[in-house]
Amino acid sequence: MSGHSKWATTKHKKAVVDAKRGKLFAKLIKTIEVAARTGGGDPAGNPTLADAIQGAKRLSVPNDNIERAIKRGSGELGDAAAYEEIMYEAYAQGGVAVLVECLTDNRNRANAEVRTAITRNGGNPADPGSVSYLFNRKGIVLVTKTDGLTEDDLLLAVLEAGAEEVNDLGDAFEVVCDATDTHAVRLACTDAGLAVDSADIAWMPTVSVPLEDDVAVKVLKLIDALEDLDDVQNVWANFDISDEVLERVG
Repeated sequence: MSGHSKWATTKHKKAVVDAKRGKLFAKLIKTIEVAARTGGGDPAGNPTLADAIQGAKRLSVPNDNIERAIKRGSGELGDAAAYEEIMYEAYAQGGVAVLVECLTDNRNRANAEVRTAITRNGGNPADPGSVSYLFNRKGIVLVTKTDGLTEDDLLLAVLEAGAEEVNDLGDAFEVVCDATDTHAVRLACTDAGLAVDSADIAWMPTVSVPLEDDVAVKVLKLIDALEDLDDVQNVWANFDISDEVLERVG
């Protein structure tokens, strides 16, 4: 997962300042709206909403947009879209397993666009369950590196909150926990005075496929095509790209 995490983190930060900023904001707003619809509009009693709001604010989504999303989701504005959660499964080049998480108000559109993106970029759609068994549902909290902060220090700060492991991603630490402990781990980080980049629920692979330059480029192109779709919220894959390959393929 480390190679995937480094690539995803770098790309996520870049998206904030490039032409995809609008798409990123739209996905974050949709996440807030669905969280408010599912668990209510009060973040104090809805940890999923609290984490979604925190992530959106850290990436500079305007407060007015966040508030409107909460109100739409909780029914205050009466115009909330009926989003449906759909998971698609596929195989990319090199036997890489891919999970595609969608939030859509039009299942037929999502089906067509996801399938087209997969097949046009050298992938193969897979039957439900044929890929997902290679992943576990986990919480991923990214913590900004600061001078003097070590993996052991961070693990000590979050262990009682449910953290299972801490990984060094270069310019950030990745804290892995059970999906249900994500909010508690994020709070433990902030209580310890640490800067949290993001707190998300992720599908982490149990087995990773190492990729070299040519195949890495093809796999990343497929994932980029999927993430560019409006209905797609997240794409998870079980590839591992070394720092050297990641540097070469950009």
